[in-house]
Amino acid sequence: MALKKTPGGASSASKDAAAAANPLPKARVVDGTADPGELAVRPGEEPWTPEEAAGARDELRADAERLRAEILAAEAAITGLMRDSGDGAGDDQADTGTKNITREHELALATSARNRLSQTERALERLDAGTYGLCESCGRPIGKARMQAFPRATLCVECKQRQERR
Repeated sequence: MALKKTPGGASSASKDAAAAANPLPKARVVDGTADPGELAVRPGEEPWTPEEAAGARDELRADAERLRAEILAAEAAITGLMRDSGDGAGDDQADTGTKNITREHELALATSARNRLSQTERALERLDAGTYGLCESCGRPIGKARMQAFPRATLCVECKQRQERR
């Protein structure tokens, strides 16, 4: 049997075995959203209250809207820069270089905003599915405090540290 490597570096068979050894139930989902009191928390943490879950959802939705606006602004700027890039008559090398750097900067901003929007939308999906707060690598709770500080987190601190060491 061939083992498929996952983005986290572990094989899917080892993740399946870990999940079977440490089964964590998903939160109960009603009307397309998870029961906040059943979202994952670490031992000793207070369960999510409906207000905290609603606050996290509102923050993620607001962030998604802000990022969509940021992407539209960056795309408009890129379009303008691309339109002006052909009109370089009379520009010296410094002007051309400045235009190129500005265009690359706008492209990087748009790409970063798209990545953050994708992470935000994924967090909203996880919140609705009842898997919000579960580490995507080991399956253990990420921790309520970490989720409140960084609502797009998908890895617990230990798994994130392991990922960054690679």
